[in-house]
Amino acid sequence: MKTKSLAFMVLVMAAVAGGMWEVKMAGAAPSAAQCKEERSLAVNACKPVIFGKLPSPECCQRARVTHFECVCPNVTPKLAAMVDLKRILRLIEGCGRKVPRHYKCGSITTP
Repeated sequence: MKTKSLAFMVLVMAAVAGGMWEVKMAGAAPSAAQCKEERSLAVNACKPVIFGKLPSPECCQRARVTHFECVCPNVTPKLAAMVDLKRILRLIEGCGRKVPRHYKCGSITTP
């Protein structure tokens, strides 16, 4: 279950971060420690989504502020195969984030 939870969170954050690319690219890249902290905060805030719940305001906020540079490198084919991309995109858009079409993040390309 932990792997599936991590897979879902990485993909949620990847897709949301993809919607933020034009905002985040102007700043300095986050450090490895910052990325680790961002991923940890996102997983903790969004765990209920794994069990079928809608994202909480805290989860949506995490999704909006997480850097794509911290998430995309972790999106492997194995991880991407564990989740339903269409569901993830619906949830992300429900958080108020537009997900760009044909955006490549790790092993995922949005429709």
